[in-house]
Amino acid sequence: MAAVVGAVTGLGVAVFEWLTIERLLDSVLALPVNIRPWAPLLGLAVAAVLLRRGGRLTPSTADDYVLGFHAHDDLDTKPLPWRMAAAVVTLGSGAPGGLEGPSIYLGASIGTMVQRRFRSVFGSSSAHTLMVAGAAAGVAAIFKAPATGAVFALEVPYRDDLGRRLLIPALVGAASGYLSFVAVTNTKPLLSVSGDAPFDLRDLLGAAVLGVIVGIIIRLYAAGLREAKRFHRSQRPWVSVLVGGTSIALVAIIAHAAAGESLGLGPGYNAIEWAIEPEHSLWVVVLLLGVRLCGTIATVAGGGVVGLFVPLVVAGALIGRVAGGTIGAANISLFVIIGVAAALGAGYRVPLAAVMFVAEATGRPGFVVPGLLAAVGADLVMGNSAVTAYQQSGTSVNEYH
Repeated sequence: MAAVVGAVTGLGVAVFEWLTIERLLDSVLALPVNIRPWAPLLGLAVAAVLLRRGGRLTPSTADDYVLGFHAHDDLDTKPLPWRMAAAVVTLGSGAPGGLEGPSIYLGASIGTMVQRRFRSVFGSSSAHTLMVAGAAAGVAAIFKAPATGAVFALEVPYRDDLGRRLLIPALVGAASGYLSFVAVTNTKPLLSVSGDAPFDLRDLLGAAVLGVIVGIIIRLYAAGLREAKRFHRSQRPWVSVLVGGTSIALVAIIAHAAAGESLGLGPGYNAIEWAIEPEHSLWVVVLLLGVRLCGTIATVAGGGVVGLFVPLVVAGALIGRVAGGTIGAANISLFVIIGVAAALGAGYRVPLAAVMFVAEATGRPGFVVPGLLAAVGADLVMGNSAVTAYQQSGTSVNEYH
């Protein structure tokens, strides 16, 4: 049944990605330059209406999975169509954010619905088995990284532990979710990198130092995201939409003026591709980093339904690019990937999933060792901070009861 949930989730994520990217975002990016930055304001407004019509819903997606994990199968699935529709218009309008949050929520909801339908088969000792399988499938599909999906679903509910007893259903769900997704898309790695990872002492030490630097930046970023969530909760919807949408437009205009491209809108993979080209100024890359961080914070403040995993990927890659360029490194890709691993390990407190993501998303397992050192360094700097406030500190002895 975990395989069935994973397969359905993978197909659902494929439809979600198609609607969001190919049908909406591509159309937004084809708009005139002076209109394009204001599209997210409209997207946030429509999302606010959808969430209100759905019953005054919060824009939480991945956070809802973490909450549901700790409450066993108590994930409310009624808001699913409203939140997914809000995610499509938010992300499709160009608001900076990732598709993985809604994908996790979609998979966890599908798993919860199936498990409730067959409650008598499972019993109370495995109350959230399929919810975890579905969440793993959602991550595996959107990132085309099955092992990452399984580890992330088990690791993200805790700051310093993981739900070990659910490994098998998570692996099965992630594998089937990945297979059904790539069956209708492709198997191309998410990040295109070149070069090999050196293993001399200087480079490995540099990876650990870079991890600490990334951890400091991401800790500040996580605090900004938490403040943005509080701002959204404390304001009237139209106020948060206006502030968030206007802020996104302003930083997007700045990014276009500096780089000549719309690098402040959308998930941000185009920003990584632009930044790693050696002819581009490091100062512009630093500016782009600030734009991407501020844009995602503004999206959250505006009540956008987005994921925060991809923004961490983009931020880590840009920090790594600046670090590698500053010291004149020959292999810039190494520093980019180290930055990604560190940012993911720090932001969501998932160092294992971060390292797994590096190996799968790049297709180059040789980056694992320096990525691991960076992820550990960043995780240590974070202390008890994270982009979500719902992680617990350790596995409960009553995990199933």
